[in-house]
Amino acid sequence: MPTIAEQLSSWTVAQHYSRLPTDVAHLAKRMIIDTVGCALGGYTSEPSKIARDMAATVTSSQPCTVIGSGQRTSPDMATFANGVMIRYLDYNDGYTSQESGHPSDSIAAVLAATEMAGLGGRRAITATVAAYEAFCRLGDAATLRYRGYDHVTNGCIASVLGATRSLGLDEEITRQSLNLGIAPNIALGQTRGGILSHWKGCAYANASRNAVFATMLAQRGMTGPEPIFEGEHGFFRAVTQEPYTLDSFGGDDAPYKITECSIKRFPLGQYSQTVVQAALEAREKMPVVQLDDIAEVQIRTLQKAIDIMAGDGEKWDPKSRETADHSMPYTVAVALTHGQVHQSHFDEQFFRNPQLLDLTNRVKVEASEEADRRAPEAMLCELDVITGSGDRYSAEVPYHRGHFKNPMSDDEVEAKFRSLAQNLLSPSQTDALLDKLWNLEQVEDIGEVIRLTRI
Repeated sequence: MPTIAEQLSSWTVAQHYSRLPTDVAHLAKRMIIDTVGCALGGYTSEPSKIARDMAATVTSSQPCTVIGSGQRTSPDMATFANGVMIRYLDYNDGYTSQESGHPSDSIAAVLAATEMAGLGGRRAITATVAAYEAFCRLGDAATLRYRGYDHVTNGCIASVLGATRSLGLDEEITRQSLNLGIAPNIALGQTRGGILSHWKGCAYANASRNAVFATMLAQRGMTGPEPIFEGEHGFFRAVTQEPYTLDSFGGDDAPYKITECSIKRFPLGQYSQTVVQAALEAREKMPVVQLDDIAEVQIRTLQKAIDIMAGDGEKWDPKSRETADHSMPYTVAVALTHGQVHQSHFDEQFFRNPQLLDLTNRVKVEASEEADRRAPEAMLCELDVITGSGDRYSAEVPYHRGHFKNPMSDDEVEAKFRSLAQNLLSPSQTDALLDKLWNLEQVEDIGEVIRLTRI
């Protein structure tokens, strides 16, 4: 019986662009476009500036490019800097299962490793599909959150496989990369508890940085502890506390997991996407929006969403941007107040606004048996806005716009990208970049694409 690391390595090495279904390759391009757009949107953030400052301290004989700045640094530091930008706005795509998260975070590792290899778009597309597959299959297999670990623990594994596929490494080196990536990189769930810090948006970037570093070590012949999953003190005993099997992977008779990932409509946590859409739909039904006349907002959704987005008092009184964009009641208050949710609504002038906080505290949240029954296939939200006179305005949303069962069109994906790039790139730069990204399979050097993002 092959070990989990052997299964992951064998499947990853067997992936080639020529074997990918056309729709899967196109989905990967959409995800890469959305992810690069999110990186441009996060470029000016404080964590991104810190990450780029760190990257600037390193030179390398195998230099890779930082998105936006065009800096040249080591592959692992380029991965970190790009990963922080990708994640900062909490606007990149997501996957929901026993353990959820954002497989697109691994694209930072894919871009750096593909550039390091001197390869192009077909390899980047293939490696992206491999990283998504690993992240999602691991998320299906076991929960980490309720055992005190962060989902980026799975993310490191996905980024290892994305990097090894980008580099075209064999099964032995891929397996050793997994061993070296997993053993030292088990992340604590406190990253997403209490007052959320900058690290919320940096944790997966760091996991990807470590994944690229582990891959570079294995490429040079270093070995790691094994069996890393099944061993006496391995992943199963330490992290999941019970073994699991990976029964299938994408290809042949099984769908690729990238087909079950969703693009975000709003720059906030994925478990609040349907909630905010429901709030906007209810708002549209109100003849006149008078915030002072709203007596209560009632939300019924799945328990896991509540645990993550409304599970502690900080969510009703956010003290950081990171807490605000992961607060279900706050984002609903923003939607009802402004008729939209923009990334600027998570600046301190908004999340400390007394009127917004007052409305936030009129939001009530409870678990729904129907929503729990339908999860993770749907993220059902039923929402009622109740006025002081007793009028009720209701909306029900199981699949937000961008959910894989309610997908955005290519035009909508491109419009989102343009909105994120508009303050940094000229219209002609954006046009040229999008042309390369939509035709990524024709690009022979992925570094050429990354350099087009230079501000």
